[in-house]
This record gives sequence, structure tokens and C-alpha cells, in this order.
Amino acid sequence: MLPKSRSRLAMTVLSIALLASPAYAAEGRVSVAAAHPARITLDKLEAIAQARGLKIFARIDHAAGAHSIGQSLRPTQLLVFGHPKGGTPVLQCVQTMGLDLPLRVLAWEDATGKSWLGYQALSGPGHTQTDAGCDAAFKQLNDTLDELVREAARA
Repeated sequence: MLPKSRSRLAMTVLSIALLASPAYAAEGRVSVAAAHPARITLDKLEAIAQARGLKIFARIDHAAGAHSIGQSLRPTQLLVFGHPKGGTPVLQCVQTMGLDLPLRVLAWEDATGKSWLGYQALSGPGHTQTDAGCDAAFKQLNDTLDELVREAARA
């Protein structure tokens, strides 16, 4: 057992490390703090995606949906986008990834007014680490998604 002072020091260091990071992940979900309101941040992401040749399939305004039934919801919008060049190799590895593709990124504002972009990191059920081609396909798509999100989240 650690002495109290070492234990406190370890907890302090861990807390600082967690709080200093602008991105958080839980169960494959990645959330990145955004510099602008949710709508503007998602506008930026949409423009970046289109500039890279990605197709925008849908933009869903969950807050507008809530408003349509007389309910309130803080700004919450979902962007659905992708390209066969990125998705097809992943689908060839694990066809049921069609449930997770095209890519989806959620923009929202939390109770404090802070804006976020979030997405679900892709990992194929049944995907084994022995297939280098599949590993590369998943890594490339995840890296591209993360790069797009972080670029849009910046000031």
C-alpha cells in the first residue's frame, strides 16, 4: 500500500492528466472539445469533408426534432458522410460494419454551453489482429475521421 502522500500525488497527477486532455474516450466513443458553437463547428466539418471529396448523406438536427414535438434540447446535430474508398475496404473485412458506415459525427453543446464533436471509433466485431490489410483499413478510416474532427474543432 502506498503512503498517503504518494497516493495523493498519484491521484493528483492522474487528475491533471485527465483534465488537461481536450479529448475523452469511453467504450470507443471519442469526444473532442470544440472552439465554436455546435452548429458552426459542424458547418466547418461539413466544409472540410466536402473539400476532401467526401459525400454528405445527411445532416440531422435533433434539437429541431425535439422542438417539433414541443420539447427542448440543447443544440445537437449529426452529420453522416463518407466515401466508398474509405468504407469499402472496411466492409470487405467485416461486412456488418455496414451498420456503422457511413461515418457519423455528433456536434452538441453541454449544460455549461461548451461545444463538442464526438464519434464512435470503428472496430470490427470478429476482426482479428492477424490480418494486416484489415488492420490498415480500420486504422486509415479511424485516423481520417479523427483528423477531420480535430481540424473542425480547432479555432
